Amino acid sequence: MAAVGAWAASTAFSVGDIRRATTSQASGLWFRCTTAGTSASSEPSWPTDIGSTVTDNTVVWTAISSVYEDVSVLAPSAIIELFELQLDNTLHGSTDVYRFHAGSNANVTGNIVFDGNAYTRFPVQADGFEMRSGGTLPQPTLSIANLDGTMTTLLALVNATTTGNDLTGATVRRIRTLKRYINRKAAETRDVVTFELASEFDLAGQKLPKRQIVANTCQWIYRSSECSYTGSNYFDVNGNSVSTLAQDVCGKRLASCKLRFGENGTLPFGSFPGAGLTR
Repeated sequence: MAAVGAWAASTAFSVGDIRRATTSQASGLWFRCTTAGTSASSEPSWPTDIGSTVTDNTVVWTAISSVYEDVSVLAPSAIIELFELQLDNTLHGSTDVYRFHAGSNANVTGNIVFDGNAYTRFPVQADGFEMRSGGTLPQPTLSIANLDGTMTTLLALVNATTTGNDLTGATVRRIRTLKRYINRKAAETRDVVTFELASEFDLAGQKLPKRQIVANTCQWIYRSSECSYTGSNYFDVNGNSVSTLAQDVCGKRLASCKLRFGENGTLPFGSFPGAGLTR
């Protein structure tokens, strides 16, 4: 099974020809020739909605789903899922990419070549990729056969770089979906290793805002791009006027900011003066 070919410049296309963009498209769409002709010398700006068209010199392309050909030939349950496991050099000591596919649901017994990359047939099962309009984000699982110890060997290698990592922080890509990230190893036995995956939109542990809310102490570095003060009015830490830049020290107070930018000026005060005023 080979990937759909990329668009080419100054090329004759017939009705029914299907091509993809020469670079990865966030929409994941392919494009069917609906008016025969010759393509332009430069690639068109591809549409992002199924059914939309674009004129390419004398060719007209119509956007279609990237799984169109599979669905038209096989039952929907036979769509092949391709997976990529990308390691992180800092966490795992390598940037290797492992590519594989289950294959059994379409009776594919060998490797699949897609977009120039070979995907090895390997016993793998992915569940829980449903889309939700509310509630918590889904936490899909990826189970990979471990009968020959391949996954145990891989885990041992990455854990040698980061103890107990178990591939946390690696990137999993499911070709027909968005990128997912390994959240934790859910189970490991002699026969199978199961990973719980996290969506890239999962922001657990993140803080808003990123910096701590402090009411009366400016957090910017004085005379930095954040502070933005470049004037020649100099004051010491207590707000007393001094004569040289070497003596100039910001007191990190709102009053210090007003001395430099004016009582009624716009103050780039790097803190939250209103914090604690309401209950």
